[in-house]
Amino acid sequence: MADVLENKRAATRFRILAEIAERQPAVSQGEIADAVGVTSQAVSEYIRALVEDGLVEKEGRSRYSITKEGVDWLLQSAVDVRRFADHVTDDILGSVQEEAAIATADVSEGEAVTLTLKAGLLHATPGEEGPATGVATTDAEAGADVGVTGFEGIIDFDPGTVTVFQVPPVRSGGASEADADALASACAAADIVAATGVEAVVALRRIDREPATTFAAGEMSAAAADRGLDVVVVATADIVGRVTDALRDGNVAYEVSDLS
Repeated sequence: MADVLENKRAATRFRILAEIAERQPAVSQGEIADAVGVTSQAVSEYIRALVEDGLVEKEGRSRYSITKEGVDWLLQSAVDVRRFADHVTDDILGSVQEEAAIATADVSEGEAVTLTLKAGLLHATPGEEGPATGVATTDAEAGADVGVTGFEGIIDFDPGTVTVFQVPPVRSGGASEADADALASACAAADIVAATGVEAVVALRRIDREPATTFAAGEMSAAAADRGLDVVVVATADIVGRVTDALRDGNVAYEVSDLS
């Protein structure tokens, strides 16, 4: 379970920090109390603790702002909550739905299967040998698509990582200024490589690597990371914000590195 949902105090702390971020700099403790469902005195105590922990900065009477550390904590907590919610809706409540999976061996209708994620795709293996199981609704040969329902358990996988590498724009040297060795090493360890911007595409071609996509790289990377894939996005520095905006919108953690 997400850490912020482990107990009522952690959840209240999360909600109050989010309210401060939304209302700053003029923060009404009474309005926050009404929104969160606690007393104004409790809000005051929580805010005092948030200030002491360096997540909120007091700027005057009833004036507060969330710090960079507060933004980072709030963002990571939101990511954890969203991933837990995804597990609930996709892996637990999904038991009433039918999904398609790739059969790893011949499967018969009505047979119990173990569910896993491989290369971001759902796979079904005959037998109940894992933490997530289901029941085949169709016959399928190995490698074919098979219907699965009756989901139980949670598919065990770690969320993927997203690393964004910036390539200088052409006016600053473009692809020729990118560190080819560093880029090649990063791409070799990635499940998917995407690019946005001409300079980024050329930088990849200089190491004989074609990107999986040159469009909507941020959205694609967010979806892939949620499926457990490690992604490298190579972006021209001028437009790297398009990628990071999409990642933030998807509540996906990421790192940005400079290749120049």
